[in-house]
Amino acid sequence: MQRTFLKEVALMVTKAIIVVLTIIAILVGSIALFDEGLGVSDGTCNIAVMPIEGEIWPFYGLANTPLIVTPDMVEDFIASAEEDTAIDAFLFEINSPGGLPAASERIAESIRNSSLPSVGMIGDLGASGGYMVAAATDYLIASPFSTVGSIGVNASYVENSKQNEEDGLAYVQLIAGKYKDSGDPNKPLSEEERALIQRDLDEVHKSFIDMVARYRGLPVEKVTELADGSTITGARAKESGLVDGVGGRMEAKKALATILGIEEADVIFCEYESPLLPF
Repeated sequence: MQRTFLKEVALMVTKAIIVVLTIIAILVGSIALFDEGLGVSDGTCNIAVMPIEGEIWPFYGLANTPLIVTPDMVEDFIASAEEDTAIDAFLFEINSPGGLPAASERIAESIRNSSLPSVGMIGDLGASGGYMVAAATDYLIASPFSTVGSIGVNASYVENSKQNEEDGLAYVQLIAGKYKDSGDPNKPLSEEERALIQRDLDEVHKSFIDMVARYRGLPVEKVTELADGSTITGARAKESGLVDGVGGRMEAKKALATILGIEEADVIFCEYESPLLPF
């Protein structure tokens, strides 16, 4: 009976391994098919459209995560479009509240350094890192009702030390490096720690301002005045120089036609198709 049981277990394990290997083979084949497909264009369109939607992070989580865009996703799309001889330009449709600074900068620089011209179009939201990315495009449009800007940096958090004390919980500090647990919500923030964090926030803020000034061709002083962390509507963003025009796809098509020196009728969008896998 023991031998029979062991044989059954071995058979089940073997079947499980075969199933797993089959799934892996299918996924690998699907990825290869996607990578080696016909490209971004189907032969009739010439403008590569990519949505920049959700929070901007350096990685993609599979469980319990909001809509996320990563630098790898954007860079892979840009590379595919640049290799497709039928593609003449990009349209980036932005609806993002921002995210991590380095990831946002990486996407923005990838757009800025592309060999193809680009138009950005902010729908409902292009704020913080989302605006950083939008500003990197060659021509930027926003809906008059959109939320634009928020040129600032935030590291605020809820401090729990008093609540922990009321609950009978004690923070046990075990660190190597005086400031290793700076910003831990379970302990009060010292003035020294606050000064260090504020120093870094100010540095990132200045870099953000410099990037917007460079992308938009605006004086640093002008951007500094606008960089108080607040948002403005798309209509006011046009008046402030943070965007070039207001509108939607119709205005984007006109801008692309002007940039490419072609008729509007010859501007045909290649609608974005999500990869088979989210990473």
